[in-house]
Amino acid sequence: MPASTAAAREQDTKSEDGSATGFTLADFGDSIDASTFEQILEMDDDEEEREFSRSIVYDFFTQADGTFKNMDNELANGNLGRLSELGHFLKGSSATLGLAKVQASCEKIQHYGAQKDETGNSKVDDKDLCLKNCRTEIARAKTDFKEAERLLKRFYHDDGTGAGASA
Repeated sequence: MPASTAAAREQDTKSEDGSATGFTLADFGDSIDASTFEQILEMDDDEEEREFSRSIVYDFFTQADGTFKNMDNELANGNLGRLSELGHFLKGSSATLGLAKVQASCEKIQHYGAQKDETGNSKVDDKDLCLKNCRTEIARAKTDFKEAERLLKRFYHDDGTGAGASA
């Protein structure tokens, strides 16, 4: 393991006062790709405060919430084209942070919205089936997002009050 990785893992197990929290990047499991997320962490000037990465992550939370609301509206309107665009948009944002499960669901939403199968390789002519598939994947993406959000808030020592390591 590279020294920077070991240092990041060690840092990530300490709270603001240096006490152990028991939380490591390995605790992200398959919800968040630790190596991708670690690249974001490397941009932080201060490993204690983590202001840069925290701002990116919390901006993503807001962006994802808004995108999911838009997806719900477009689903209600039966607008597959717009669902494909929104899936593509959120896929990219989630990939940047390493949110692998959210990324995978959003890629499927993008494909279903384009009236294709989940791989994007075959055309699907049944609009109702595509909408049904979008509905299923949006629900899955929301669940996976909430899990990733929970893990990331724990990583940043956010107890739900908005007070984290930078407070």
